[in-house]
Amino acid sequence: MPSKNIIKTYVEDGYYHIYNRGVEKRQIFLDEQDCKVFLHYLRLYLSPKEELLKTPNITKRLDKFILKNLSQEIDLLCFTLMPNHIHLLVKQYTTEGMAKLMKRLSVAYVAYFNKKHKRIGHLFQDTYKAALITKDPYLLHLTRYIHLNSKDLSTNINFLEFSSYPYYLGEKSASWIKPQEILKHFNNNKQSPNYNQFSYKSFVEDYKKDSKEILGGLILEED
Repeated sequence: MPSKNIIKTYVEDGYYHIYNRGVEKRQIFLDEQDCKVFLHYLRLYLSPKEELLKTPNITKRLDKFILKNLSQEIDLLCFTLMPNHIHLLVKQYTTEGMAKLMKRLSVAYVAYFNKKHKRIGHLFQDTYKAALITKDPYLLHLTRYIHLNSKDLSTNINFLEFSSYPYYLGEKSASWIKPQEILKHFNNNKQSPNYNQFSYKSFVEDYKKDSKEILGGLILEED
């Protein structure tokens, strides 16, 4: 029997929780540079093409990324990197946007990782898994689940910094991350008297136990 969510339903304007982890559950990020390189590739594939074209002294390598840019095909709503796996929440506008992103991202990152760490062979376990999100409330709970993955993790790398949570809290901003679709459901005005009760931060940190029970099969299998 195929592993859960290996067989995917590809639809236009579909929301997906994507996850993958290292082969044999091995680490896929060994230091902060690995995390930065992975996010660098995400930025190159998902930033608006006109923004990339403004880069001074475009190299042949960057030109190749621009030609493969997917900013018109897929949006990244939420993400987190973990020692041995990744979570992405995306919206694809074409039936092939997600598959293109994951293939290009995997090829680029694995080539970098294997060269840097002097290894050969597969880095990720099987193909990536993706669950189609068919109910809007699940989107909110998925972002909480994804962000909580790295919030209390104790490692030599601060994985919370390599997640979209700082972007949701207004501490960072980037054109290739689209938190607005989730944040529109919350009161994120820190001057508001109801901020502590209805903010996104409160939603994530004050209701930690809810997400797994609500999401069921939409989260990363723990086999």
